[in-house]
Amino acid sequence: MTVHLKDIAAYTGVSIKTVSNVINGNYARVGPETRAMVLAAIEKLNYQPNIAARQLRKARVGVLAYAIPDIRNPYFTEVGDIMTRVAEEHKYTLLLDYTYGPRDPEPEGKIRYNDYAYGSLEKELSVIKGLRPHLIDGVILDPQALTIDDIKMEEVKGPLVLVGERLFGAPFDHVLIDNVQAAYQATNHLLAIGKRRIAVIGSQETQSQAPSLRTQGYSRALREAGIEVDESLLISGGYWHRSDGANAMRYLLSLENPPDAVFCFNDLMAMGALSVINAAGLSIPDDIAVMGFDNVEEGQYAYPPLSTVSPDKEEISRLAVTSLIGRIQGTRTQEPERILVPFELCIRASTMRNRANVQTPI
Repeated sequence: MTVHLKDIAAYTGVSIKTVSNVINGNYARVGPETRAMVLAAIEKLNYQPNIAARQLRKARVGVLAYAIPDIRNPYFTEVGDIMTRVAEEHKYTLLLDYTYGPRDPEPEGKIRYNDYAYGSLEKELSVIKGLRPHLIDGVILDPQALTIDDIKMEEVKGPLVLVGERLFGAPFDHVLIDNVQAAYQATNHLLAIGKRRIAVIGSQETQSQAPSLRTQGYSRALREAGIEVDESLLISGGYWHRSDGANAMRYLLSLENPPDAVFCFNDLMAMGALSVINAAGLSIPDDIAVMGFDNVEEGQYAYPPLSTVSPDKEEISRLAVTSLIGRIQGTRTQEPERILVPFELCIRASTMRNRANVQTPI
């Protein structure tokens, strides 16, 4: 009769994980008395490890995963497309995984947004604990719900690289842009074209740190220009989709003193804002200028074409994939790094009339 780990666990009264730790030599996690008991049971029951299965579990399979929080946002799919190409260059296949989760309903009297969150804690935890066991060599994760306190390193299965604005200080390579500086430069552009009453869409507190970091850059630019931050112009962006930007823009236009510019913290909200301004018969950018963030392809074809912060998505993707492969193959052995990637301001007609697509390196 073949003896399995569960048989040894049942015989000794310890967990299968404890038996596995003893068999694999992870003695630091098992007390000496328990270790001796398990070893005695292994000998008595004549347990024979399945070497072929063990080697299969340890073998590289040439597959990476990119876990994204919102597949409806083209920023993530554009990055995923680039990562796929970079992975192929290194003879790897890239799979996309989706970590969305259901939202709680909005408080009574508030605008109701979409039914799905940016990231589910349960799904993000499943990613770091071993997405698709034995089928993935490593994961690139854009976390939205995880905190450092949620991460127990002994449960992290395989190499992990982070992208995006969360889990700063976590012990993994982390690829991102300087969000504070990007928002600072975007706001300075709006100030340079003569705008003074600049609203923000997307400034709410969320699990991601992107709103906070971008609000910091916006506020700094205003202060340096001698303009006091008007809290009434800092508007929630709901779940950062087109309809959320449109709802926020309708509210801003209802104010007694509407803004003369709006800085949306992603392009989807900006395109929602553009549609509402156009429907109101207002001139863009003369009456209201609009600035986005992310430079998704759709923004080039908005009316008018959308000015935006343009992260270097090619470099983000390349560094995330190659850093992960380096960890998998053991060629990247240094301490985990925070890797900042450049960005540009892509100036189009939504902030400067007759400017179709002018990129300003930062």
